[in-house]
Amino acid sequence: MGQSPARSSMRALLVFLVTVLVPTAAFAHTGHGDTSGFIHGFMHPVGGLDHILAMVAVGVFAYVLGGKALWLVPLSFVGMMIVGFGLGIAGVDVPFVELGIALSSVVIGGAAALGRPMPVAAAMSLVGVFAIFHGHAHGAEMPETSAGLEYAAGFVLATALLHAAGIGASFAVAGLLGRYGKAAARIAGVAFAAGGLGVLAGWL
Repeated sequence: MGQSPARSSMRALLVFLVTVLVPTAAFAHTGHGDTSGFIHGFMHPVGGLDHILAMVAVGVFAYVLGGKALWLVPLSFVGMMIVGFGLGIAGVDVPFVELGIALSSVVIGGAAALGRPMPVAAAMSLVGVFAIFHGHAHGAEMPETSAGLEYAAGFVLATALLHAAGIGASFAVAGLLGRYGKAAARIAGVAFAAGGLGVLAGWL
């Protein structure tokens, strides 16, 4: 008997997470200084509400789209975030970084709330653009005492976990609500968009 598309997509997501998390776990145990850099990198995304909102929203957005988007959309965010990180540590100026970070949850959450079909490539491009802003902030704010590779491993792990949290929570709610699961995810998208507006307005 063949597997359902949802089950196959979840397996693909797990493969993606293992690919990302196994190397980062290895980096975290290479020495005291390396571990410090890893922790600094890990804490950077989870230490800012603007980052958390956007990264969990990516997971919810991927769930709403379903299929290959479940793993390709988060993968695109992580990949382009690394590109932005490279720009940040190289001192390349990217305009409106803070605005882009704040708008990311508004736009991505709004896209999830709309729930309209979107080509996977378009969804990947959408999240990828905003990922550059997040990655640039990680690079520009990296402590001078941190090694770049270990620091990057930390924020990649944190980001992957936040994406997985968005997807996992969406599947959990869908398991409870059945056919209303997608509607609940779209409502969550509205909440993430509202949170982003709150960050922009200085309320959060």
